[in-house]
Amino acid sequence: MADARRLVDKLWSYCNVLRDDGVGTLEYTEQLTYLLFLKMADERARRQLKPEKIVPDDLSWQRLLDADGTQLEVEYTKILVGLANQPGTLGTIFRKAQNRIQDPAKLKRLIHDLIDAEQWSAADVDIKGDAYESLLSKGAEDVKSGAGQYFTPRPLIRAMVDCVRPTVADTVTDPAAGTGGFLLAAHEYASSDAEHLDPTQRAHLRDGFVHGVELVDGTARLAAMNLLLHGIGQANGPSLIEVKDSLIADPGRRWSVVLSNPPFGRKSSLTMVGADGREAREDLEIERQDFVVTTSNKQLNFLQHIMTILDINGRAAVVLPDNVLFEGGAGETLRRRLLRDFDLHTMLRLPTGIFYAQGVKANVLFFDKKPAAEHPWTSRLWVYDLRTNQHFTLKQNPLTRAALDDFVACSAPGRPRSERAETERFHAFTYDELVARDKANLDITWLRDESLEDLDNLPAPEVIAREIVEDLSAALAEFEAVAAALEGTRGDD
Repeated sequence: MADARRLVDKLWSYCNVLRDDGVGTLEYTEQLTYLLFLKMADERARRQLKPEKIVPDDLSWQRLLDADGTQLEVEYTKILVGLANQPGTLGTIFRKAQNRIQDPAKLKRLIHDLIDAEQWSAADVDIKGDAYESLLSKGAEDVKSGAGQYFTPRPLIRAMVDCVRPTVADTVTDPAAGTGGFLLAAHEYASSDAEHLDPTQRAHLRDGFVHGVELVDGTARLAAMNLLLHGIGQANGPSLIEVKDSLIADPGRRWSVVLSNPPFGRKSSLTMVGADGREAREDLEIERQDFVVTTSNKQLNFLQHIMTILDINGRAAVVLPDNVLFEGGAGETLRRRLLRDFDLHTMLRLPTGIFYAQGVKANVLFFDKKPAAEHPWTSRLWVYDLRTNQHFTLKQNPLTRAALDDFVACSAPGRPRSERAETERFHAFTYDELVARDKANLDITWLRDESLEDLDNLPAPEVIAREIVEDLSAALAEFEAVAAALEGTRGDD
C-alpha cells in the first residue's frame, strides 16, 4: 500500500494546483481518468510480450507527448472526441469527454511529470487500482463537489459482501453503480481463491461476473476506469457499465446477486405506471408492469426494480433509508409483498454520520428471491441495531470494518440461520409479528438510548451537534415528501 499512497499523494498534490483554476475534485479525477487510460494503452502497445493496440495512432498518448502550447490543447480535444465515438469500454470512458484544464503549461506538467513518469501497467493491478480508489475516496470527501453521493463507505460495502458471499458461479449487478465500489468488492471476494480457478472461471470473473448501471456520464466513466484498473473487463471489449436510467424499464436480464446503495432523494424524475394502473406523474410517462405499486418515491422504485432483476434464489443486499421501513400506502404494500414473496431475513440498522449526504438514516436489507409459493417465504427477520448509542462522524470517528465485525459474526454467513442466536443488539421477529404491526412497519428499535438517561455521559458537543443536524435534515426530507404528496393529490382533483 505504500506505493499506492505515494501515487495518491503525488496525484492529489496536483489537484490543489488546479483548484485555483476552478477545476473541481471530480473534474480533476475525470481528467486523470482520460490521461491514465491513454498512458496505459500506450504501455500495452509497447510491451515486449503480446503487444496490444487499443487506440489508433492518431489518438494516442504519443501525440500528447509530442505536442506543446496551444497545439497540446488541440490534440487533447481531438483525442477525447475521437475516442468518444469508439464502441465498448472506450466509448463509456470517453463519452461526452471535455478538456477542463485550460492552462497548457499545467496540462503539459500533468502529462509529463505525473502520468508519463510512472509505469502504470507494470505496477501490480492492486497498487494502481488502490491508488485510483483512494483518489475517488478523497474526491468524495470534497463536500462541495457533490461526489460523496456516489460513494458508499468502503467498510460497509465489505461487510455487506462478506454476508452475501459472492462466488465465481455468480453474476453481480449494481443498478446504481456510482464509482463501482460494490462491484470491486464482490470481485475481490470471489477472486480470493484465484489460483484454484480454471481458465473459463477466470474469463468469467474478468468479463461476465460484474455489471453496473449508472445514470451520470462522469460517474460511469470513473466506474469503468476503476474496474479496468483492477483488471476487470477489457479496454477494447464491451463495457461492464451501462450509462442509462435503471428505472425506465425491465432490462429482461436477471442476476444472482444484487448489491446496491440507490441514490438518496425522494423524487423520481420519471412517471411510474405500475401494475395497479395508477400514475405518479412527473416529466415523462413510462410503464412498468413488473412494478407492484406506483409511486414517485425513488427508493421504493429502486427496491421494486431490484426485486425484478434478481434471479430466483438470488441474494440481495441494499442500502435503503428509514422511510422505506415505515411509509404508508405504496410503502406498506411493498413491505408486505417483500415479506410474503421474498425471504427478508436480515436488516442492519445503520448509525448516522457515516454518509457524505447529511440527514440520512439508513438500513441494509438482505433478502433472497424465491419461487412462487402458497406460504410466506419470510419466517424470521433478524434485526441488528448498530444505531442506538453509536456515534460516528466522517472525520473524527469514521465507520471502520471492525465496527461491523459483530454484525457479520451474528449473521453467521455460510451457516444455517437456525444457528443464529439473539444478543443485545441482534433480535429476531417472526412473520406473524411483523405483518401484525401497524402498516407492517419495520422501523423497529428495542435498545434504550443511554444519552437520554445518563446526563453525565453525554457524547461530545460536536457529535450532539452533528446528530441534531442529521435529525433536522431527515425531518425536512420527510416534510418535503409530505408536501410533494399533497401537491400530487391536489393535481389529481
